Amino acid sequence: MSDAGEGLVDAESRLAERMEEREEEKKKARQAAKAGDPERVRQLESCRLARTEMQRQLDLATHHARRQQLGQAIAELDRRITQLSR
Repeated sequence: MSDAGEGLVDAESRLAERMEEREEEKKKARQAAKAGDPERVRQLESCRLARTEMQRQLDLATHHARRQQLGQAIAELDRRITQLSR
């Protein structure tokens, strides 16, 4: 298989992985909605969506400083997600 073909397979596997993650996030959000505060659930879902987008950008970023920024943003979102999930 050519390099382009391998890249396509990698992209497809990353897409499938992200889709599985989103399904899991939706399931968690639905469970949390049944049990708690709707505002908290909204904030949690918002953070999860933002984290997914930051991870996508990190996967594509090539500049070192931008990668650092994105890594810090993801760490902050992880902190907030953990805090909201308690």
